[in-house]
This record gives sequence, structure tokens and C-alpha cells, in this order.
Amino acid sequence: MKIHYAVIAFVKMQVFHLDFNINRSFIMDNEFLELCDELLKITYEEKISGNSVLEILKNYCSTISVFDMMAVSAVIIEENKYVQASYREDSQKSYVETFILRVKEILADNNDYGKSIDKEEFADAIKTLMSNHENQTEKSKTKFPLIGCMASIYTTFLLEEPIHKVGTLFPGSLKVEEKDGKRLSNKYFF
Repeated sequence: MKIHYAVIAFVKMQVFHLDFNINRSFIMDNEFLELCDELLKITYEEKISGNSVLEILKNYCSTISVFDMMAVSAVIIEENKYVQASYREDSQKSYVETFILRVKEILADNNDYGKSIDKEEFADAIKTLMSNHENQTEKSKTKFPLIGCMASIYTTFLLEEPIHKVGTLFPGSLKVEEKDGKRLSNKYFF
């Protein structure tokens, strides 16, 4: 009889754990979708100012905790285990700089972005991020989609820079370089 109660307790614990993870994934997806919806709403305004985009990004960045960053770092390390050993460390560093450190950068950014952002390009970018998220086969249990979205929007539309920084290495000995003010990797622009 004692074994029976132990099995029931174990099963209940597993169901709770599964339920917690499902709820956590649901919350993570909701936060990502809420950000996208909020960003899409401003495309209906007469003009989109960079300052309004920065304000929205800062609001969502303030929800990212140290634990969220650690969880995203763990995902980055896990996903990079399939990258060639010679590129693995550089790849992990690139992801951390491109995504996780952008959260701190966004929160600390006090620049004035009064310029107007192209509505069509902005809306297309948000819709593309949402489409990519919907097409994922496995839902994230971390805030990686949220962080990735914020980093992409911030870098592309406020800093007006490519996502990948100069010096980023890619398999095949490709490297993002800057020549004549343009970033490129051999023949490929990033």
C-alpha cells in the first residue's frame, strides 16, 4: 500500500511539473504576443517615433529578470552544442551579445529617437517575427522569443544596425566585416 501512495504522489508531482511548464510556456508566449500587438498598434498612429518604440521596449525589458537571462543563456549553450567545436565559443558569445546584453542596453538607453520609422517596414518586421514564432515546432519555456524580438526591433529600427555585429563569425570561415561603412561577410550582407 505504501508503494501505491508513493506512485500516486510521484504522478501528482509530475502532473504539477508538466502543468507548471505548460503554464510557463503559455505565459512566455502571451508576453511575446502582447509585445508584438503593442508594437503593431503604434503602426496605426500618424507616425511612429523611435521614442515610442523605445518606451515600449523598456517596459518589456523591465520584466526580464536575472533568472530569465540565465535561462536564456542555458538555451543558448544547449543549442550551440550542435555547432562545430571551432565556432562554438564564438557563437555563444555572439548570441549573448546580440540578445541578452541588448536588454541591459535598452534599459540604459536615454537617447532621443525622435525620427520617424517607416510604418510598412516596421509592421512587416513584427509580422515576420510573429510568423517565425508561430512556426516553431516547440514552444519556448524561457523569455528567449521576447528578448529576441526586442533585440531585433531595437537594433534594426532604433540603432539602424544589422543584428550581427562586426566580427561575428559563422561556419565556413565567414565573418561579418565592415568595408566602406557597410557590413558584409564575404559576399553576404547581414
